[in-house]
Amino acid sequence: MTTTANDQHSANTESIGKRMMHAIGAENLSLIIALVLMVALIATQTEFFFSARNLFNIAQNMAVVGLIAVGMTLVIVSAGLDISVGSIAGCASVVCALVVVSTGSVLGGIAMSLCVGLVLGAVNATIISILRVNPVVATLATFSAFRGVAFLIAPRGRPIGVLDPTFAQLGSGRLFRVGEFPGIPIAFVILVVVAIAAHLVMRSTVFGRSIYSMGGNPVAARLAGINLTRMRFYIYAISGALSGLAGAIVTARTSSGQPASGTQGLELEAITAVFLGGALLAGGKGTIVGSMLAVLLLATLSNGMNLLGIPTFYQLVAKGLLLVLAVAIGQWRMARSERVQARLTATGGQ
Repeated sequence: MTTTANDQHSANTESIGKRMMHAIGAENLSLIIALVLMVALIATQTEFFFSARNLFNIAQNMAVVGLIAVGMTLVIVSAGLDISVGSIAGCASVVCALVVVSTGSVLGGIAMSLCVGLVLGAVNATIISILRVNPVVATLATFSAFRGVAFLIAPRGRPIGVLDPTFAQLGSGRLFRVGEFPGIPIAFVILVVVAIAAHLVMRSTVFGRSIYSMGGNPVAARLAGINLTRMRFYIYAISGALSGLAGAIVTARTSSGQPASGTQGLELEAITAVFLGGALLAGGKGTIVGSMLAVLLLATLSNGMNLLGIPTFYQLVAKGLLLVLAVAIGQWRMARSERVQARLTATGGQ
């Protein structure tokens, strides 16, 4: 009787463990373990890591890259790639600053940055879908072109100062600030809301399932009635709009519209985060949760290196190596899955 009860308890424990593993995901679990180890290592080297102000800084620094990574997740899952997101953010930053300075309207500036991002994202989709240009080549071209447009829009190619205190709250404002608690950055709250919405869309809607379908098997998706051209326009437009919002936050944080400074390198960080989060270069796989965990990992890495006084160029080397590692792991997982599928096919599923 006791043996039966013990066996039942073990079976229940194993079942709970499997359900938790399925809910978290193997890729996400590995990210969580890596994050815990990194935090433990940094915390042993500096006493300032767990200070409220430092944690506030980490959350604030996540916002810009995180917003772009949400859009990039949709693009990569659909078997695309967008290298131009940093340049889109630069264009949106300049336009946002011009609108706020000339009209005094904060909402108008944010709305225009979203519109600029949406339009430039649609330009990318047009080049890829209508002109049939490879996404890497297309967005590499617009990466340069959009950066040039940002400098053309900015008067004499210089940053545009924005001194509106209300607008500054978007980049450095805080919510729930009580006593010694520094509060939660408004930009981080925006990221959380956007990420949750994107997660629900990807998991629970026809649109989200269509993104996975066109990335996993575009031929089957087309036969199932999915309009791949229209879907691509939606995906790149959403990615562009989120890049535009990120550009508005950069403007608010730096109190200036920046054609380049503050937005350069965002594409590398966003792409690295999405691949670290478990997405595959071939498409059809990836989650918003995984991408956000990877953004947190990258933000913690940068913050820890800054606290330890490690030069910036070492951080660039580390992020480059992480991108190579993430893509290599994804390719290995895909190859292993193909071998398992081939073995099951050969043995008749036995």
